[in-house]
Amino acid sequence: MQDKKNGIDFVIIWVDGNDQEWLKEKNRFSPDERKFNINNVRYRDWDILHYLFRGIEKFAPWVRKVHFVTCGQVPEWLNLEHPKLNFVKHSDYISEEYLPTFSANPIELNLHRIEDLADRFVFFNDDMLLTAPVTQEDFFEDGLPRNIAVLNPPTPNRHGISTIIMNDLGIIADHFSFTASLRENWKKWFHLGYGPQLLRTLLLLPWRRYLGFYETHLPSSFLKSTFEEVWKQEEAVLKKVSGHRFRDDSDVNQYLMTYWQIASGNFAPGDPKIGKMYDVGTQIDTITDAIINQRRKLICVNDSEKIDDFTDLQQKLIKAFDHILGEKSSFEK
Repeated sequence: MQDKKNGIDFVIIWVDGNDQEWLKEKNRFSPDERKFNINNVRYRDWDILHYLFRGIEKFAPWVRKVHFVTCGQVPEWLNLEHPKLNFVKHSDYISEEYLPTFSANPIELNLHRIEDLADRFVFFNDDMLLTAPVTQEDFFEDGLPRNIAVLNPPTPNRHGISTIIMNDLGIIADHFSFTASLRENWKKWFHLGYGPQLLRTLLLLPWRRYLGFYETHLPSSFLKSTFEEVWKQEEAVLKKVSGHRFRDDSDVNQYLMTYWQIASGNFAPGDPKIGKMYDVGTQIDTITDAIINQRRKLICVNDSEKIDDFTDLQQKLIKAFDHILGEKSSFEK
């Protein structure tokens, strides 16, 4: 197995939203007006996590380790004895004073503290899956994380994370000059591999500001040193966010780390076409076609509140994944 310096790790965060004990604890800490029910889409389980592990084994056999992060919950099928698996509880790397937490932001912002984490790692949400072979070069080039330096203003959404994105951008503006970054790294900003997305940057150039970045909503490539640097520069902010048990509009999130890599020029241009996010509520036929025919290397199966036929859509997804990942992996018992 490669060492931490030369290898690349995957990090996956997961919560079992069907766990009644977890839900009771969540509601115990939650204010009355923010009680959560088992049907909350942010925690709904599509029962496709095992396909992520199957995809890793089949399409990314080169990965050094897979760090699987939960509050302590373990899928009943997961083989904890797998030599590449590092099962990580929140308490293993997040300070006790911040636990329990029910927000992804403290969980993600402290990932660099995971024991034995490689210097280079790829972060996955549990709705992001591999559907075709990937190489190390898809995520890192010459030791640098592959990110996409394309301007794109955040979309206002009162139920989304647009306010958090603005907080991220405010920190970036405090530390980096947009014009200097553009001048010093123009080949990375105007990379032809971005394809049509490059037009976004060209159209927004007159503003000469970090107006926002184009997000693919796919696995993110990180240097552990980026997290360490941001914590060094913005410790007070990150400690405050780590203390929030639930997502707060004053938060920052892990996008800050990607933006920091881009603004500092510490990245290699990525390929927007490597994957795609699909809305399972409105694009189920497109998703299943993309999976079965392996049209992308990576996909994100984005949940939606506008779903009435959850069971039917779930079965269609499972049938499509079974077409390419029907065999159990060694990550399963």
